[in-house]
Order: sequence, then structure tokens, then C-alpha cells
Amino acid sequence: MSGGTVELLRTSAEQADIIRNLYQYYAYESSDWEQEDVEADGRFYIHEEHLVRYWQDPQWSANLILVDGYIAGFLLIESNDLSGLGALELADLFVLKKYRRMGVGSAVALQVLGNGNDAWLVRFYRQDEAAQAFWRAVFAELPRPVRDIVLDDEPELQTFLVTPAHH
Repeated sequence: MSGGTVELLRTSAEQADIIRNLYQYYAYESSDWEQEDVEADGRFYIHEEHLVRYWQDPQWSANLILVDGYIAGFLLIESNDLSGLGALELADLFVLKKYRRMGVGSAVALQVLGNGNDAWLVRFYRQDEAAQAFWRAVFAELPRPVRDIVLDDEPELQTFLVTPAHH
């Protein structure tokens, strides 16, 4: 990343409002693919029962992305039982526009996916060209095998499995 220190900070339930607020920007940007409308209060819907799992389930986490101590986005991680692979899922990665094209998202993705022995799922909408280009670049730098897989739950998503490195 050029300039600035990128930090991933795991949040607690007391910081749920921060994630909730940032999620509004994420939902707005992904509304093209998700075909979501705003609710009567002018906000995008957040499934509260799903949100609280980030602080209840030990394999789930809601993380803030900080650049030089300032909030630059978030990363949501979930366990994924759909695949039968026991993989963790990099569920949502969002970087505020001010911090894009600075390598912040890549730095976070490489930090999370590049280390450890966990298998990871990365999923994004097939028609999201920016996500396609971003993940192609990240996968090219990743020191672990990545393969395209097919899951039957959401055919509009492209799914990749990042497997542990072979020693």
C-alpha cells in the first residue's frame, strides 16, 4: 500500500452501530447487483439477527479497517457451512471511496487470506466488474492456491476457494 498504515481491528458488540452505519454505504454501492430498495425510513435493510452473529459466533467477526487510525471501511468474516468445505468466508469487504486505489483493500485481503491454514471462500456478483478486477489482482499476489468453484445456493455469485498452501 502506498503511504499510511493499514490496520484491521476486530470490533465488539459495543461498536455494532459503527458497522451498521458503514453498511449503509456498502448497501448503496451494491444496490445495483442486489436490486435492493431503501426502507420507508430512507435506510437500507439490515437483518439484525444476522448482524448480531458477528459478536456471538466465535468464527464470525466484524472488523474495522483503519488507515492511520481513521476508519476506512470494514471486513465481515463468517463461517460457511454451505460448501461442506469448512471454509471461512470473506463475506463483505468495503473500503470508503477516499481510500480506494491506495491498496487498502488489497492489503487487508492479502493479510487475511495469505496467512494460516484456513480455507476461505470469496464470493462476489458476476456482473460487478470492479470486484472481478480487484479479486483477480489479489489472487495473482496470493501465495496460496485459488480455484473457481460452483455452489448452488446463489448462482449470480462467482465463488472462489482459497486453499491452504502445500508444503
